[in-house]
Amino acid sequence: MLYYIFDYLDKFNFPGAGLFNYISFRAAMALLMSLFVSIHFGKRIINKLRNQQIGETVRDLGLSGQLEKSGTPTMGGIIILAAILIPTLLFAKLQNVYVITMIISIIWLGLIGFLDDYIKVFKKNKEGLKGRFKIIGQIGVGLIVGCILYFSDEVVVHKRVALNYRLKMNEAFVTQRHIQNEGENYKWIKTDDMTTTIPFMKGNEFNYNWLIGDSHKSYGWLLFIPIVIFIVIAVSNGANMTDGLDGLATGSSAIIGIALAVLAYVSSNYKFADYLNVMYIPNAEELVVFISAFVGACIGFLWYNSYPAQVFMGDTGSLALGGIIAVFAISIRKELLIPVLCGIFLIENLSVILQVGYFKFTKKQFGEGRRIFLMAPLHHHYQKKGIHEAKIVARFWIIAVLLAVITIVTLKLR
Repeated sequence: MLYYIFDYLDKFNFPGAGLFNYISFRAAMALLMSLFVSIHFGKRIINKLRNQQIGETVRDLGLSGQLEKSGTPTMGGIIILAAILIPTLLFAKLQNVYVITMIISIIWLGLIGFLDDYIKVFKKNKEGLKGRFKIIGQIGVGLIVGCILYFSDEVVVHKRVALNYRLKMNEAFVTQRHIQNEGENYKWIKTDDMTTTIPFMKGNEFNYNWLIGDSHKSYGWLLFIPIVIFIVIAVSNGANMTDGLDGLATGSSAIIGIALAVLAYVSSNYKFADYLNVMYIPNAEELVVFISAFVGACIGFLWYNSYPAQVFMGDTGSLALGGIIAVFAISIRKELLIPVLCGIFLIENLSVILQVGYFKFTKKQFGEGRRIFLMAPLHHHYQKKGIHEAKIVARFWIIAVLLAVITIVTLKLR
């Protein structure tokens, strides 16, 4: 909103209005604004939640310090959502297809999480929203995002192609073997194919059309949209699983957000994309503004969510955080980096799947269920081993930082 106002004022040489033409300035302002909203208004929202007795009901799992958290205000994800949306609406170009996609995603997933928390708190139903309805909601947002990113004419990428490759006039698809090494003659071409980034391969690119054959690429949406849906469900549920210790999901998401900001910036900047030999994605620079607000919101919320937590985000926040990360990564063609970048979410998810699967298998085989971990998700396993909650969170953050660095380094690993 402010961008359009100052863009108009810039035509009349209004002092300072030209700053809004710079992504770096608007991203910094979005970060500061999100910090202000989450810290300043967060306290008021927490007090309101406490006065309304919107507290967490804790099941006794035999974990150290667990029962002390009973009654802590929950549904604090409202703070995160507000701290992301307000700066985005103020500083981003609202007609940008990527910004529209992110706004739809955060509102949709936030509402699913809010409904789940509402049922838990006000209807006194510990199960919350039934799992199948959560999945339906996640499928819905994945379907919308997949359709936008596949069918929108505004969603294109530019790839480097050797000059000695003769392109057909009606051919948009360029195979991997035509990407040349640095130092050779090349040119940039615009394409709307299904190319994405994959680490440790020549050119760091993979095209989904390879899975269905180039001759059937007109049906690529039948493959792409289910992939988007799967990623949204997996990452949002992974973030939800991770939200079990004070500050764990919030801090991990902030670290992931910083890495995504770097990836978005280099992908949307022609010079950096040229230097790093990665896909150039026009108009994706507005995502840097959005992810800056995301990082600021996570850090600001951590002010109150760090140990000992004064508020929990609930599903209102955790589902939205995971969904935002998934949709953002898909938008900048980095979804295949998610297993590395979101390794914390992945291992938390896998620990639950392995625990439940192994328990059922051994119960069927031996008549008695056995466990791999002392408790799942994984962070509870370490709690059972007697490690303090704050130390577990700090160590997970360190691992998240290492994974984020590895993800960024893959840009130059061939």
